Amino acid sequence: MTETHAVPVPPYVEGHGLLKDRAVVITAAAGVGIGFAAARRAIEEGCRAIMISDIHERRLGEAVEKLRAYSQDVEIYSKLCNVTVEDDVQALIDEADEKLGGIDVLINNAGLGGFKTVAEMTDKEWDLVLDVTLTGTMRMTRAALKKMMPRRRGAIVNNASVLGWRAQKGQAHYAAAKAGVMALTRCSAVEAAEYGIRINAVSPSIAMHEFLQKAAAPGELEALVSREAFGRAAEVWEIANVMMFLASDYSSYMVGEIVSVSSQRG
Repeated sequence: MTETHAVPVPPYVEGHGLLKDRAVVITAAAGVGIGFAAARRAIEEGCRAIMISDIHERRLGEAVEKLRAYSQDVEIYSKLCNVTVEDDVQALIDEADEKLGGIDVLINNAGLGGFKTVAEMTDKEWDLVLDVTLTGTMRMTRAALKKMMPRRRGAIVNNASVLGWRAQKGQAHYAAAKAGVMALTRCSAVEAAEYGIRINAVSPSIAMHEFLQKAAAPGELEALVSREAFGRAAEVWEIANVMMFLASDYSSYMVGEIVSVSSQRG
């Protein structure tokens, strides 16, 4: 077997105005993960206003302060939201619609994983992962569509996973949820298309960040990275770049697509 050496991380890509004058809402955007990277990219791509949400109040406040360092011209708002609570979801969308002057882009990033075999999994563990990852995405999409449909425009980008296609031990609940996100994306997309609204999804393999490293079982991330063709995990901004593409007019003819953002070989 040929040994794979890590390919260096490419230079950070500067913004090109892909989201110029758009108003953006992103869930699970606190911390150092894909959601925060997407918020930063949206600002760098010229969005006029953004609202980020999360369930972690302190980290959410810190995220807003960091984002303000990237641009003084963008209106940045935040709101606590638990996507498993319908009242929270509706309050987030209502406030975003009012403060942002309409929602042009929604990025559904909230998700929950964990390691548990099916034989050991409880109903509560299964239900929580499905509720956050799949049903939470549906709740957010449903609420946003009701705002977007009368305006007959908008883009929604969901965060799926290669586990929606591929098998991995201990990930049945997460994989089932992400496969559900893929199906939700495709079905809701054909419903929304007649209103001029596009819904698509990204499907990352592994994007490395601090919280993932803390939560993973010993040796788990190393094993996953060893399967990547580049010999490294993705940077979170590499996933966010594709989200920006799907949110922008560059993907104007893409409807219900699941874009793999992965260098996995198997």
